[in-house]
Amino acid sequence: MATLAGQRTSRFAPSGRPRIKRGKVAQKTLLWALNLLFLFFFLFPFYWQTITSLKPSSQIYVTPIIWFPSHLDFSHFQNVFTGRDFARNILNSVIVATATTFASLVFGTFSAYALAKLPLPAKRTILVLVIVMVTFPGIALVAALFIFLRDAHLTDTYWAMILPYTAFSLPFAIWVLTNFFRDIPADLSEQAEVDGCTPVQSLTRVILPLSAPAIVTAGLLIFIGAWNEFLFAYTFVSQPSMQTVPVAIYYFGGIHEIPWGEISAAAEITSLPIIALVLIFQRRIVQGLTAGSLKG
Repeated sequence: MATLAGQRTSRFAPSGRPRIKRGKVAQKTLLWALNLLFLFFFLFPFYWQTITSLKPSSQIYVTPIIWFPSHLDFSHFQNVFTGRDFARNILNSVIVATATTFASLVFGTFSAYALAKLPLPAKRTILVLVIVMVTFPGIALVAALFIFLRDAHLTDTYWAMILPYTAFSLPFAIWVLTNFFRDIPADLSEQAEVDGCTPVQSLTRVILPLSAPAIVTAGLLIFIGAWNEFLFAYTFVSQPSMQTVPVAIYYFGGIHEIPWGEISAAAEITSLPIIALVLIFQRRIVQGLTAGSLKG
């Protein structure tokens, strides 16, 4: 009896609880350490870009590296717009990215609705072919696209960027919206059609208001992709007045030295609006990307 009592006491004694607590504390500590490591890994380039844009020129090209400037210098931001038509480049990027996003969402919405809700044959095959289109690298198609745009007299125009961007963004929009439309109960659209709505009216009055997370997600990611695209914009447009922001920043390089202060300042000017949009719509983005992922 004494032995059994001793075993029960040693098994359920409070002395064993600190070990469990120590294990949980160690797990939490490791998790926080990994989170801080990843946070540092992703935030350090943005920090270095910001510091470089605010350093005086005398502190940029020196060794050892100066991690914190002695004083903030905003002259690099002024130089970005002095002697350069950078405001025009920003406008070009806004026009191209907005037009690409609008076209991709319009065509992608109708295509996704047809694939998700209408009785079309071989819908799975069509969706697979749509995804296959995304696997083609842009560098493999740039020569053929250039010849096509040149023969169509579209080089050095907005269409030279909008058409390829839309072609590459449309499959992504169709994929995201199709998965989201499938999760919307069919009874809603059927009830709308019973009440006299056409399929298009059912889409615009019932499906689209419920699909705001997916539409915001697809639209924002397409806008960011078009805003940051470099290869097609560099290849299909040669006139400085038609260049977008990434190409304009590429031509910032000087003859004797690279103006890292101006390049960093220009990158800051073009990055902050995108970061603000992501922070504003982060909940919608998470909802849109996870739509259909938990569905069996």
